[in-house]
Amino acid sequence: MTVSKTDRGRTAAAVSLATVLALTATACGDDGSGGSGSEGSGKGEITLWDNNTGERRDIWAQIIKDFEKQNKDIKVKYVGLPIDQVQQKYDTAIDGGGLPDVGGVGTAYLSNLVVRDVLEPVGDRIDAGPLKGKLVPSMVESVKAAGGRGDAMYSVPSSTNNGTLWYRTDLFSRAGLEAPTTWSAFYDAAEKLTEPGTDKFGYTIRGGAGSIAPAMDAMYGQSGITSFWEGDKTTVNDPKNVAALEKYVALYKKVTPSADVNNDFIKMVAQYDNGTIGMLTHNLASYQDHVKSLGEEKFKGLPYPAQENGERVQVSNPVDGLGLFKNSKNKAAAWKFIEFAASHKSNSAWNESAGSIPANIDAASDAWIQKAEPTAAAMKALSDGSTKIVNLPYYLPDWNTISKSGNEPNFQKVLLGDMTAKEFADKVAKELNDAQAEWKEQTEK
Repeated sequence: MTVSKTDRGRTAAAVSLATVLALTATACGDDGSGGSGSEGSGKGEITLWDNNTGERRDIWAQIIKDFEKQNKDIKVKYVGLPIDQVQQKYDTAIDGGGLPDVGGVGTAYLSNLVVRDVLEPVGDRIDAGPLKGKLVPSMVESVKAAGGRGDAMYSVPSSTNNGTLWYRTDLFSRAGLEAPTTWSAFYDAAEKLTEPGTDKFGYTIRGGAGSIAPAMDAMYGQSGITSFWEGDKTTVNDPKNVAALEKYVALYKKVTPSADVNNDFIKMVAQYDNGTIGMLTHNLASYQDHVKSLGEEKFKGLPYPAQENGERVQVSNPVDGLGLFKNSKNKAAAWKFIEFAASHKSNSAWNESAGSIPANIDAASDAWIQKAEPTAAAMKALSDGSTKIVNLPYYLPDWNTISKSGNEPNFQKVLLGDMTAKEFADKVAKELNDAQAEWKEQTEK
């Protein structure tokens, strides 16, 4: 039986009546079952749902305070949601009533909200105001792709992370090696920094939870393929990507610890920080861990390696953003708050607190970014057009299953030699092609 995307979303919404009532009581927006809200007076109270209250409550409190100081006739009610409950809370509110005026919306679940018709398109509003031309183009494209509606834009990007190649500058200097800015330099360094029979390895590869995304970065980064789809068929199993994967997985046990087959990012980061491993691929979130363990002089972070001609290709990272909910009764005030939150000063402060890459391009020259060299390099790579982003299909209902639990055990089989790279890529590709066909069938009805 074919299960629609909407039905999947509603199935995920099984929470208690008490939760529904609590959310309804705190929100000013209406439910998502009908109507289109209104612009309102541009005054009064609006509600903001924060999609990661554990880390962002304090910075949102400051932004709200600054906003209310400049807009004395608007009050913002803050509702903090734990990051692991956000999708469930939205689904519950759609079915039971009580959506906010403004909410934090990540690309991982953006499409579900778009399909259920609860978000206001924001492209025209952006073009008509101070945010026009001020948002990092690659983030804008990722938001559009994740919405699954062509060029329509259903959230204002606020931040993203970036895949980073962390390398030990002390070990590189000792070995007389240059920074691993290209894939050939990366492979050369991985081999030269490895000392067989010791605990000194050139690289640590992610074989446990979360292994698929870095593997895809290695595939597309080396192959130079810049689109995830060719028509309605994925490029994952393109021969160039298969060859790139074969080269990448051949690193296992040759220049990496054998324990890597089970390592998630926590174990990898600890292994890198506490041992004598030369390189690690992980996003910017581990920066402070490296500083704490190694100090600022013993490591650096670069965007993923480029090809020999200088071109860099990376797969997309999830982009966080702010959505304007369609049933808000005060869209004018809600939009004014979104513009304020996405402005240079607020967006920069928010991302400094979160340790992420700002979406507002004017933040690139801010002092905190220049001090955090890996963040500055990542923002430059995303902003100056030198990096091509392969947008992953976050809009597919089955994406998380396919790219995580459904194939992480198979990636381990590839590392162990029990499955070929081609068999792995072909399996992933078939599942993606089937999911794409189902998604098109449902959305074109």
